Amino acid sequence: MAIEVFNRYEHKYLIDKDTYIRILSVMDEHMELDEHNPGHEPYTIANIYYDTDDNRLIRKSLEKPIYKEKLRLRSYGVPDKDAKVFLEIKKKFNGIVNKRRTVLSLEEAYNFTRTGVAPELKKYMNKQVLNEITYFLKLYDLQPKLYIAYDRVAYFEKDNPDLRISFDTNIRSRRYDLYLEYGDYGEQLLEPCTYLMEVKTGLAKPLWLTRMLTEMGIRRMSFSKYGTEYIQSINSMNDYKIPCNA
Repeated sequence: MAIEVFNRYEHKYLIDKDTYIRILSVMDEHMELDEHNPGHEPYTIANIYYDTDDNRLIRKSLEKPIYKEKLRLRSYGVPDKDAKVFLEIKKKFNGIVNKRRTVLSLEEAYNFTRTGVAPELKKYMNKQVLNEITYFLKLYDLQPKLYIAYDRVAYFEKDNPDLRISFDTNIRSRRYDLYLEYGDYGEQLLEPCTYLMEVKTGLAKPLWLTRMLTEMGIRRMSFSKYGTEYIQSINSMNDYKIPCNA
């Protein structure tokens, strides 16, 4: 059964290209590259975020409540109409992120989110997650609101599968052509030299990682791709840009 469930903390850091290059030398000493990143070449992740007509979910999220939730459709690369994708509910409570997702065909995912009627259960689906998403779709009158794609390099630790560290760059978005199969184009969310580093773990950070962050002066910050794009869309400004020195 193709289902992934995550319960973890997600700590985020915005870094420039010089810092990214310095970090990679440390990462290569302690962690392993994701199998989809041979030679540090990134892979592309694409998402469609769903929200209400008045953007209720993202507006609530930006208020930083104790509990928040969202629904998104995710693919790795640009899918064709017969490709398998992930439909995900992502929740955050007291800083702990819970993500539940199930595999669907692209057509099944579109029909499900449009009608609120779950597809006929197949071996690659998870019934419990389908039920949760059905309830979510009944609770909110959702529609596709935003496309976001980015290029990712990810690491994992052999002796600690709980720890995963990723670097996202070339984050682009659009509020039109809200179909994954249309392509991964869009407007840049951040400066080209900016990387979003995410440390994902349910445990304490290892000593080498804590030391690296301290020595390089890398400070944790609150950052949301969807939230940043929403702020930009209503204010026509970007408070999260880092001057490009690359």
